[in-house]
Amino acid sequence: MSKTYGSNLASLPEGHFDSPLGESSGAADIFGTTGGVMEAALRMAVEAITGAPPSAMEFTEVRAVEGLRERELKVNDELTLSVGVANGLTNAKILLDEVLAGEKKFHIIEIMACPGGCIGGGGQPLHRGDSIVLKARMQAIYKEDLNKVIRKSHENPEIARLYEEFLGKPLSEMSHKLLHTHYFSHPKK
Repeated sequence: MSKTYGSNLASLPEGHFDSPLGESSGAADIFGTTGGVMEAALRMAVEAITGAPPSAMEFTEVRAVEGLRERELKVNDELTLSVGVANGLTNAKILLDEVLAGEKKFHIIEIMACPGGCIGGGGQPLHRGDSIVLKARMQAIYKEDLNKVIRKSHENPEIARLYEEFLGKPLSEMSHKLLHTHYFSHPKK
């Protein structure tokens, strides 16, 4: 490619290498497990709501290998969050049907299609539904999180720089346009 475009690498000015995968946080690591996305979000949300970091970084109440989990999490004296976690589309349907029927109310719901989350999905070694294998994978991911210097998404310098230089601030018009997904019905033909 360099020859095709006539690039002379020896004549290029000194510079820094790109960081294509960037810095990662423990919060990013735990996205691969059921409850991990919610736990990462709670780390930031509790701090945003209370103005102080959470007393404990771990929200073990939302970690789940089983298909369905509902919990009440006390944030402070004024606020308790109701959360729902589902993995597997059958469990997602159960949870969402209860919400649509008005039987349940949640502040936040996390749904993972695969058993245990991405750790049990396509591209992973077969586990054949063995929860021992899934729990071992989950423990490995949470161990990785524990050993990270940066454990909250919003404290990742790469993410902070992205917002500072391009997106503006969380929930800005630009971040909403580029990072939010909108769903709509696709009528059958």
